[in-house]
Amino acid sequence: MTKIFLQTLQANVRLIIGLVLSIAASIGVNVAPPLILQYIVDSLASGHFTIMPLLTAGIIFFAVNAGSGLVDAVKETLITIFGQKITHGLRSAMCDRLSILPAPYFVSHESGAVTSLFVNDVDTLEDLFDSGVVSMIADVLTIFSILAVVFHLSAGLGILLCIALPLLFLLTRYFQKRMLKAQRDNRIAIGRTNELIPETVHNIRTIHTCQQESHLRHRYGQTIRDSFSAMERSNFCDAIYSPIVITLSTLIICVMMALSVSSSFLQDFFGMTVGTVVALIAYVRLIFSPIESIGMEIQNIQSAIAGISRLKEFFAHPVEDQGATDDLTLTAPPLVIDDAAFSYGSESIFRHLSLSVKTGEIVTITGRTGAGKSTLFKLILGLYAPKEGTIRVFGCKPADLSPALRRQVFGYVEQQFHDVAGTVGDQVTLKDPRVSEEAVEKALRLVGLWDLCSALPEGLETPFRQEFFSRGQLQLLSIARAVVMNPRILLLDEITANLDALTEQQVLTALQAASQNRTVLSISHRLYEAQGGRMVIMGTAKHGSPS
Repeated sequence: MTKIFLQTLQANVRLIIGLVLSIAASIGVNVAPPLILQYIVDSLASGHFTIMPLLTAGIIFFAVNAGSGLVDAVKETLITIFGQKITHGLRSAMCDRLSILPAPYFVSHESGAVTSLFVNDVDTLEDLFDSGVVSMIADVLTIFSILAVVFHLSAGLGILLCIALPLLFLLTRYFQKRMLKAQRDNRIAIGRTNELIPETVHNIRTIHTCQQESHLRHRYGQTIRDSFSAMERSNFCDAIYSPIVITLSTLIICVMMALSVSSSFLQDFFGMTVGTVVALIAYVRLIFSPIESIGMEIQNIQSAIAGISRLKEFFAHPVEDQGATDDLTLTAPPLVIDDAAFSYGSESIFRHLSLSVKTGEIVTITGRTGAGKSTLFKLILGLYAPKEGTIRVFGCKPADLSPALRRQVFGYVEQQFHDVAGTVGDQVTLKDPRVSEEAVEKALRLVGLWDLCSALPEGLETPFRQEFFSRGQLQLLSIARAVVMNPRILLLDEITANLDALTEQQVLTALQAASQNRTVLSISHRLYEAQGGRMVIMGTAKHGSPS
């Protein structure tokens, strides 16, 4: 993450310079007015003054106060832009990293938790810069500037402030720890809520069938209560912090006034002219204003720290090595599995699996549920690596194939169609610039969807909606997506499941056309019945053709 921040800073040098200058100008216009007011009051109190200097000082006083609003607006605008630049760079880096994370990451992390990471935690990190660190730096510099002026005007008040500020710092640290724990608890509760919502929607039919509404209602209600409890503790600390600061500032003014009139020595020590009194009261009020702001900024920083810890975990997760093989050994067999074994943790899926597939061969994988048929496909695609043994695709390990080459080697048709944001054409190309319009048309004609897609209001450029297609047509669209890059190996999951007889026949016809001149591995029994080939039974000692 540090590297991302440094890269963003290097790319926005002018913005950083403008931000520094705006902070300096903001400090100047906030510190200057009490000094001007001191000059005006002392001049009037002395009785010896001329109109023009006082008039000029008054005009400058009002101009500086008016300008402070403009300067603060510019400063806040630049701070906001700076925060957006940081989050833009961070989200871009996260998207790049997400594409190279290994498949087990997406198994062990719920989609809601990943979404929360990209949306909620990064937005919280933006608050860290918008109303957190940068604003706090400006407020701290303002405090030191005011202290310097106060010591110049009244050493006594400067000492009082130096005594009070450490006490206020200790108080701030106390609230900081309390709010940090509350914010972390809230982030955990929000993450659980974001996991529950999509999980509930995805399994809503099962929930109704099993009459588990009350159980889900209890789980969801518990996460909401946990979040509310955490935010209630955080808001309580934030609510009592500001009144304490205001009370302390009033107490310091009272002590200063009492000591300044108690003896001539203390009066000289506190430097009490009429103008000085006015200026010092203004500075006491002024110095506690940024401290009060710091108290509010601490809450944003603590909330961001909870998100940063999760972002650090995301960037610390090891990524998979990107394959560098761009050429295939076409003389080698399309697929060779040699004594492979795989397990999810301690749960063994299969062991001692060996299989050799010839070019143009159609192989149907069958076996009981849980035998590892879909897992085998994931191993062939390179999403997982076998625990023992080897898997070779045209003589190479699947993971060694470059990302650009994989789609030319594999065409994978899943049981469910997963759309991508974009047009109807994007569902076939997956926004790959290498796919030509001619290839898209050829793939759609192969599966019998060209006329339907051409009849849409904007043709292939029509924004995609699942309502445009039936379930069977979505499956045909998935086949077109798989064959558009003319892959050498076609992997077919149980794609004819949950289809009516007519739609199933349309899909089988498209699959037969797509299987021509390709090596095919299928889990579909119906395709085996239609095209024959070789059957491999997983989970038993038997393998080979039915004969």
